[in-house]
Amino acid sequence: MTRISRKFKDISLSFVRNPVTNDILAITDADAIKRSVINLVRTRIGEKFYNRLIGTNIEESLFEIQGPEVAYKLELEISTLLENYERRIRKSSVVVSFEDETNDLSVRISYDVVGLPFPTQTIEFVLQPTRN
Repeated sequence: MTRISRKFKDISLSFVRNPVTNDILAITDADAIKRSVINLVRTRIGEKFYNRLIGTNIEESLFEIQGPEVAYKLELEISTLLENYERRIRKSSVVVSFEDETNDLSVRISYDVVGLPFPTQTIEFVLQPTRN
């Protein structure tokens, strides 16, 4: 059974105003879902009020000893998070890898948008450890 979805809309975090209506610009559909997925993954566990289960330990893992066990644990954690808290996507695949020389953490998430005729969406981002 195919679920038909409605149009998704969210505000732009740049807070730029629409020159005609003077309202804050909106992001829609695939862009709104992409922003939501990134926000979920980048949220730390315990950071969100009223639901302390939402989030990942991705930021903390930058300073762990890197290996396939840590990458697999993060892949599983992100997949479970998206399955539980982002109902607008399905068939998500997550690939986490560490860059040996720079200690960067690379994350690639692919998913399909439920009910809208978009091709498979892919998000890629790199986290870099910084120390003061």
